[in-house]
Amino acid sequence: MSEPHWPVGRKLTPKIILEGTRLTHKTDLAFALNEHPRIIGPLKYRYHAPLVSAEWGAFTPDPWGRGIIDYEAAERGLAMETYATWARLFELHRYYSWIVDRFHLSTVAYQRIHRGVDEDLGWLEGRLAPLGFHLVLCTRRAETFAAARDERLKVSGKPDQYDDLEAFVHEQDLLRQLASTSRLPVLELDLTDGDLGRACDRVADWMTATGGLWAPGAAWDP
Repeated sequence: MSEPHWPVGRKLTPKIILEGTRLTHKTDLAFALNEHPRIIGPLKYRYHAPLVSAEWGAFTPDPWGRGIIDYEAAERGLAMETYATWARLFELHRYYSWIVDRFHLSTVAYQRIHRGVDEDLGWLEGRLAPLGFHLVLCTRRAETFAAARDERLKVSGKPDQYDDLEAFVHEQDLLRQLASTSRLPVLELDLTDGDLGRACDRVADWMTATGGLWAPGAAWDP
């Protein structure tokens, strides 16, 4: 008898939100996790594994335009509707993997720092938690931001966004505070060394230990 085309076993459906300030390798980690065999299973060929981001500047026609992180007051309704739409899509597609590169904590941090507004997205976490979403907070040691900026400036299309490194340190501290009160499982991951292989294994170990690789309540007959 020939072997089955797909491995027999429990379907991997991890849902991971990566948060962190700039220069913390979160996007690099998002791409790496989205192809990692311990996260999404062994790949015989590439397929459409979803990777989404709140950093999409979709509210304006300008490059690096506003979106659901840095929306203005008049755009708040649009931002909240967008988050509700994402939540509903996740609910409708709960038996699939989702990697999200920055999401609601980045919104809360940005709005507090730049608009002086305490946005409450607890309702969103209330919808994400039952789906099994986990949150990875990507960080780096404060004294290493300057070296990371030097590397990023070699490829950045918008170098002025890295002018104020103290702003990144401040945002990182605030994101730590916000993560500490999240109702989602949280892993803080130091990515100062940029070792994505190590980071992926650390996330995979954590997701395995918490049961986060599989949909909550999914039936499975081993």
